[in-house]
Amino acid sequence: MKRCHEIGALLIILTVAPVFAQVGGASGSTGDQMLMPAPVSGQAFATEVTSEERRNYLRAGVTFTGAYNDNAFLGASGQPESDVSYTIMPTISWDETNSRLHWLLSYAPGFTFYQRESSMNQTDQNAILSFEYRLSPHVTLSAQDRFQKSSNVFNQPDPTSTTVVSGGTQEPNFSIITPDADRLTNSGNLGINYQFARNAMIGANGNVSNLYFPNASEVPGLYNSDSEGGTVFLSLRASQKHYFGATYQYQRFLSYPFGTSAKTQTQGAMFFYSFSPTTRLSFSFFGGPQYSDSAPTAFPGELPTAEVRAWSPAAGASFNWRGKLSSFALSYSQIISGGAGLEGAVHMDSATASVRQRISKALSGSLSGGYTKNEVLAGSVPFVSNGHTIQGTASLQQQFGQNLSLALGYTRLYQSYPGVAVISTAPSTNREFISLSYQFLRPLGQ
Repeated sequence: MKRCHEIGALLIILTVAPVFAQVGGASGSTGDQMLMPAPVSGQAFATEVTSEERRNYLRAGVTFTGAYNDNAFLGASGQPESDVSYTIMPTISWDETNSRLHWLLSYAPGFTFYQRESSMNQTDQNAILSFEYRLSPHVTLSAQDRFQKSSNVFNQPDPTSTTVVSGGTQEPNFSIITPDADRLTNSGNLGINYQFARNAMIGANGNVSNLYFPNASEVPGLYNSDSEGGTVFLSLRASQKHYFGATYQYQRFLSYPFGTSAKTQTQGAMFFYSFSPTTRLSFSFFGGPQYSDSAPTAFPGELPTAEVRAWSPAAGASFNWRGKLSSFALSYSQIISGGAGLEGAVHMDSATASVRQRISKALSGSLSGGYTKNEVLAGSVPFVSNGHTIQGTASLQQQFGQNLSLALGYTRLYQSYPGVAVISTAPSTNREFISLSYQFLRPLGQ
């Protein structure tokens, strides 16, 4: 809690500092705005190609998706059963940009019906808010929040983009996917940065994420969890293309197994370097030591065990490129993160990638996927809890006129978590889908 107060105080200082700087006539006020390197931006990479990029619009529509899943639910025998599902998802999004403000609001409720197992029929919720505001020529405030309620993680407004790629150091860990269990996820980030000189910037951001299973009996071996943290950073520009800097990071992870709670706190000092030859291309690297302090989980009736303290390396790299007809994003990170439903925080190795190619004016294809390995820092039975997730999606999208589009896709998911019965019984999932969308786009201000 003390750390949270310190981060809050720093945010206030960073907000007030520009006022004093402007009154005193600080040097370096050239209007030459610095970029935000991926390790400290707190944002995911955009995946659309530049020819598809849109700003200042109101978009509304509806998407109908039919899917066959060979691991839709566990039958009476405890073995996976297949089913066909139909999802209707209205969508609405608002994207507005002006000289000081850019904000995006997207909301998509969903209604899914199963052909065989009607008791699994569900209502989904998907909402995204992204906000960026320039308080002054040198101070920018940003905020993002993403919420999802679903028993099928693949029920998204755009079924062809199921992987989020980011070069950041504090991404939430939702890598464990349950085949037929309700779950709620929410992740938010709030940041502020101040460019106090032509080639120097400081900033801070705070983040929270929550994972909640409404019906714990559906997911034996998985547990609710929360995380929160904050980062302060210094970014320096060596030239128009080269950025480097340092960050201090604090995180707290909570999980709630066996009717108790497990807590891990981490602190880390990391250095980063980013090369951005253009606004459409960037390479980034970060690395440094992380210190963790974990209270291992004890079964009810057991005496608490000693805390586990350790040093471990943290590192990551990312690449992002967006062209007129192609886009590619790739990231890798090795950090301490939330447990994604396991009994405590984990050492997480994660690699994600996304590729999009405009084949013709009306036809495009995309590939996305990821690998995540989770190793519990301090648990009662860590060798059972540890595991990994591999997933990938390939799709083709055909546009018909201005408003109608058709997508065909295939998703493959494999997970290995011996201590999670709902996954170890059926570790693999194959899903084929067809999606028909009608979208209406209206430019704002016209």
